[in-house]
Amino acid sequence: MIRILLVEDEAYLTRTIARVLGEEGYAAESAGDGRTGLARALAEDFDLVIVDWMLPGLDGLQVVRRLRAAGMSIPVLMLTARGQVEDRVEGLDAGADDYLTKPFALPELLARVRALTRRPRGAPVDAVIRAGDVELDTIHHLVRSGDVRVDLTAKEFALLATLAKRPGQVFTRSALLATVWGGTSDVYANVVDLYVSHLRKKLDRDGEPSLIRTVRGVGYAFESRDTP
Repeated sequence: MIRILLVEDEAYLTRTIARVLGEEGYAAESAGDGRTGLARALAEDFDLVIVDWMLPGLDGLQVVRRLRAAGMSIPVLMLTARGQVEDRVEGLDAGADDYLTKPFALPELLARVRALTRRPRGAPVDAVIRAGDVELDTIHHLVRSGDVRVDLTAKEFALLATLAKRPGQVFTRSALLATVWGGTSDVYANVVDLYVSHLRKKLDRDGEPSLIRTVRGVGYAFESRDTP
Protein backbone atom coordinates (compact mmCIF):
# COMPACT_ATOMS: atom_id res chain seq x y z
CA MET A 1 0.00 0.00 0.00
CA ILE A 2 1.22 3.50 -0.82
CA ARG A 3 2.09 5.46 2.31
CA ILE A 4 1.61 9.22 2.33
CA LEU A 5 2.77 11.64 5.02
CA LEU A 6 0.65 14.78 5.34
CA VAL A 7 2.43 17.63 7.15
CA GLU A 8 -0.33 20.14 7.89
CA ASP A 9 -1.28 22.12 11.01
CA GLU A 10 -4.92 22.78 10.10
CA ALA A 11 -6.74 19.95 11.87
CA TYR A 12 -9.91 20.04 9.77
CA LEU A 13 -8.00 20.06 6.49
CA THR A 14 -5.79 17.23 7.73
CA ARG A 15 -8.81 15.09 8.60
CA THR A 16 -10.48 15.86 5.26
CA ILE A 17 -7.42 15.03 3.14
CA ALA A 18 -6.64 11.90 5.17
CA ARG A 19 -10.22 10.67 4.76
CA VAL A 20 -10.23 11.24 1.00
CA LEU A 21 -6.84 9.57 0.58
CA GLY A 22 -8.02 6.62 2.67
CA GLU A 23 -11.12 6.24 0.50
CA GLU A 24 -8.81 6.01 -2.53
CA GLY A 25 -6.78 3.21 -0.95
CA TYR A 26 -3.79 5.19 0.30
CA ALA A 27 -2.36 4.86 3.82
CA ALA A 28 -2.33 8.47 5.03
CA GLU A 29 -0.49 9.53 8.18
CA SER A 30 -0.05 13.05 9.53
CA ALA A 31 2.26 15.39 11.41
CA GLY A 32 1.11 18.75 12.76
CA ASP A 33 4.37 20.69 12.58
CA GLY A 34 7.46 20.93 10.41
CA ARG A 35 9.98 19.39 12.81
CA THR A 36 7.86 16.31 13.44
CA GLY A 37 7.11 15.95 9.75
CA LEU A 38 10.77 16.20 8.79
CA ALA A 39 11.80 13.65 11.43
CA ARG A 40 9.18 11.16 10.27
CA ALA A 41 9.98 11.67 6.57
CA LEU A 42 13.67 11.01 7.24
CA ALA A 43 13.12 8.01 9.53
CA GLU A 44 10.20 6.20 7.88
CA ASP A 45 9.44 4.77 4.46
CA PHE A 46 6.86 7.00 2.77
CA ASP A 47 6.01 7.14 -0.93
CA LEU A 48 4.92 10.79 -0.93
CA VAL A 49 5.06 13.81 1.39
CA ILE A 50 2.33 16.46 1.20
CA VAL A 51 3.56 19.53 3.08
CA ASP A 52 1.99 22.89 3.80
CA TRP A 53 4.18 25.97 3.31
CA MET A 54 3.12 27.73 6.53
CA LEU A 55 3.90 25.43 9.46
CA PRO A 56 4.95 25.89 13.09
CA GLY A 57 8.51 24.91 13.95
CA LEU A 58 9.96 24.59 10.46
CA ASP A 59 8.03 25.93 7.48
CA GLY A 60 7.38 23.82 4.39
CA LEU A 61 10.30 25.26 2.44
CA GLN A 62 12.71 24.37 5.23
CA VAL A 63 11.30 20.85 5.44
CA VAL A 64 11.76 20.29 1.71
CA ARG A 65 15.26 21.80 1.64
CA ARG A 66 16.39 19.57 4.52
CA LEU A 67 14.93 16.48 2.89
CA ARG A 68 16.85 17.23 -0.31
CA ALA A 69 20.03 18.08 1.61
CA ALA A 70 19.76 14.64 3.23
CA GLY A 71 19.64 13.03 -0.22
CA MET A 72 15.95 12.10 -0.02
CA SER A 73 14.36 11.90 -3.47
CA ILE A 74 10.84 11.16 -2.16
CA PRO A 75 8.20 13.10 -4.16
CA VAL A 76 6.92 16.22 -2.40
CA LEU A 77 3.66 18.07 -3.07
CA MET A 78 3.56 21.54 -1.50
CA LEU A 79 0.29 23.13 -0.38
CA THR A 80 0.04 26.87 0.11
CA ALA A 81 -2.24 29.88 -0.05
CA ARG A 82 0.60 31.80 -1.71
CA GLY A 83 -0.20 31.68 -5.41
CA GLN A 84 2.13 34.22 -6.98
CA VAL A 85 4.51 32.97 -9.67
CA GLU A 86 7.50 34.00 -7.55
CA ASP A 87 6.20 31.85 -4.68
CA ARG A 88 5.73 28.87 -6.98
CA VAL A 89 9.26 29.24 -8.29
CA GLU A 90 10.61 29.44 -4.73
CA GLY A 91 8.77 26.26 -3.78
CA LEU A 92 10.03 24.37 -6.81
CA ASP A 93 13.57 25.68 -6.34
CA ALA A 94 13.49 24.38 -2.77
CA GLY A 95 12.97 20.88 -4.18
CA ALA A 96 9.19 20.40 -4.28
CA ASP A 97 7.96 18.32 -7.21
CA ASP A 98 4.55 19.92 -7.53
CA TYR A 99 2.61 22.84 -6.08
CA LEU A 100 -1.10 23.19 -5.23
CA THR A 101 -2.61 26.52 -4.27
CA LYS A 102 -5.29 26.73 -1.56
CA PRO A 103 -8.22 26.52 -1.81
CA PHE A 104 -8.12 23.48 -4.07
CA ALA A 105 -10.57 20.86 -5.27
CA LEU A 106 -10.04 17.40 -3.79
CA PRO A 107 -10.22 15.67 -7.22
CA GLU A 108 -7.27 17.84 -8.33
CA LEU A 109 -5.33 16.87 -5.21
CA LEU A 110 -5.97 13.20 -5.95
CA ALA A 111 -4.87 13.63 -9.58
CA ARG A 112 -1.57 15.12 -8.45
CA VAL A 113 -1.10 12.38 -5.86
CA ARG A 114 -1.63 9.74 -8.54
CA ALA A 115 0.92 11.43 -10.81
CA LEU A 116 3.53 11.74 -8.06
CA THR A 117 3.14 8.19 -6.75
CA ARG A 118 3.17 6.55 -10.17
CA ARG A 119 5.92 3.94 -10.27
CA PRO A 120 7.81 2.75 -13.36
CA ARG A 121 6.26 -0.38 -14.84
CA GLY A 122 7.36 -2.69 -17.60
CA ALA A 123 10.31 -4.77 -18.64
CA PRO A 124 13.32 -5.19 -16.33
CA VAL A 125 15.54 -3.93 -19.17
CA ASP A 126 14.46 -0.39 -18.27
CA ALA A 127 15.71 -0.76 -14.69
CA VAL A 128 18.99 0.92 -15.70
CA ILE A 129 19.21 3.64 -18.34
CA ARG A 130 22.65 4.38 -19.78
CA ALA A 131 23.42 7.27 -22.10
CA GLY A 132 27.14 7.91 -22.55
CA ASP A 133 28.65 8.21 -19.08
CA VAL A 134 25.30 9.02 -17.44
CA GLU A 135 23.58 6.10 -15.69
CA LEU A 136 20.13 6.10 -14.09
CA ASP A 137 18.97 3.33 -11.74
CA THR A 138 15.17 3.59 -12.00
CA ILE A 139 14.57 1.13 -9.15
CA HIS A 140 16.61 2.99 -6.52
CA HIS A 141 16.37 6.43 -8.17
CA LEU A 142 20.14 6.86 -8.30
CA VAL A 143 22.03 8.84 -10.94
CA ARG A 144 25.72 8.83 -11.76
CA SER A 145 27.55 11.09 -14.17
CA GLY A 146 30.87 9.38 -14.69
CA ASP A 147 32.03 8.46 -11.18
CA VAL A 148 30.01 11.19 -9.49
CA ARG A 149 26.65 10.57 -7.83
CA VAL A 150 24.07 13.24 -8.68
CA ASP A 151 21.16 13.89 -6.30
CA LEU A 152 17.90 14.68 -8.09
CA THR A 153 14.35 15.31 -6.99
CA ALA A 154 11.67 12.89 -8.20
CA LYS A 155 10.57 15.21 -11.02
CA GLU A 156 14.15 15.98 -12.08
CA PHE A 157 14.81 12.24 -12.23
CA ALA A 158 11.67 11.58 -14.27
CA LEU A 159 12.55 14.35 -16.72
CA LEU A 160 16.13 13.13 -17.16
CA ALA A 161 14.96 9.51 -17.59
CA THR A 162 12.49 10.56 -20.30
CA LEU A 163 15.19 12.41 -22.24
CA ALA A 164 18.02 9.92 -21.68
CA LYS A 165 16.00 6.90 -22.84
CA ARG A 166 16.13 8.29 -26.37
CA PRO A 167 19.36 10.28 -26.86
CA GLY A 168 19.10 12.69 -29.77
CA GLN A 169 15.31 12.63 -29.94
CA VAL A 170 13.71 16.06 -29.65
CA PHE A 171 10.87 16.28 -27.11
CA THR A 172 8.45 19.18 -27.23
CA ARG A 173 7.65 20.97 -23.99
CA SER A 174 4.06 19.78 -24.20
CA ALA A 175 5.20 16.16 -24.58
CA LEU A 176 7.47 16.47 -21.56
CA LEU A 177 4.68 18.06 -19.50
CA ALA A 178 2.35 15.20 -20.42
CA THR A 179 4.94 12.49 -19.74
CA VAL A 180 6.63 13.81 -16.61
CA TRP A 181 3.81 15.79 -15.00
CA GLY A 182 1.00 13.55 -16.20
CA GLY A 183 -0.89 16.43 -17.71
CA THR A 184 -2.09 17.41 -14.21
CA SER A 185 0.35 20.13 -13.22
CA ASP A 186 -0.60 23.69 -14.06
CA VAL A 187 2.20 25.27 -12.06
CA TYR A 188 3.04 27.55 -14.99
CA ALA A 189 3.95 27.27 -18.63
CA ASN A 190 7.76 27.37 -18.20
CA VAL A 191 8.01 24.58 -15.62
CA VAL A 192 9.91 22.39 -18.12
CA ASP A 193 12.47 25.16 -18.71
CA LEU A 194 12.98 25.53 -14.96
CA TYR A 195 13.63 21.83 -14.47
CA VAL A 196 15.97 21.64 -17.46
CA SER A 197 17.92 24.50 -15.87
CA HIS A 198 18.15 22.52 -12.62
CA LEU A 199 19.42 19.42 -14.45
CA ARG A 200 22.04 21.41 -16.33
CA LYS A 201 23.40 22.87 -13.10
CA LYS A 202 23.74 19.38 -11.64
CA LEU A 203 25.00 17.47 -14.69
CA ASP A 204 26.97 19.80 -16.95
CA ARG A 205 30.73 20.22 -16.71
CA ASP A 206 32.60 23.48 -17.06
CA GLY A 207 33.86 24.08 -20.57
CA GLU A 208 31.78 21.29 -22.12
CA PRO A 209 28.52 21.50 -24.09
CA SER A 210 25.34 20.92 -22.10
CA LEU A 211 23.99 17.39 -22.03
CA ILE A 212 20.53 18.80 -22.72
CA ARG A 213 20.33 20.63 -26.03
CA THR A 214 17.75 23.36 -26.59
CA VAL A 215 15.96 23.14 -29.93
CA ARG A 216 14.60 26.64 -30.36
CA GLY A 217 10.87 26.84 -30.82
CA VAL A 218 10.48 23.10 -30.24
CA GLY A 219 11.88 21.68 -27.01
CA TYR A 220 14.84 19.66 -25.75
CA ALA A 221 17.02 16.68 -26.62
CA PHE A 222 19.57 14.71 -24.59
CA GLU A 223 23.04 14.58 -26.14
CA SER A 224 25.02 11.81 -24.46
CA ARG A 225 28.59 12.53 -23.46
CA ASP A 226 30.99 9.85 -24.74
CA THR A 227 32.27 7.59 -22.01
CA PRO A 228 36.01 8.18 -21.53
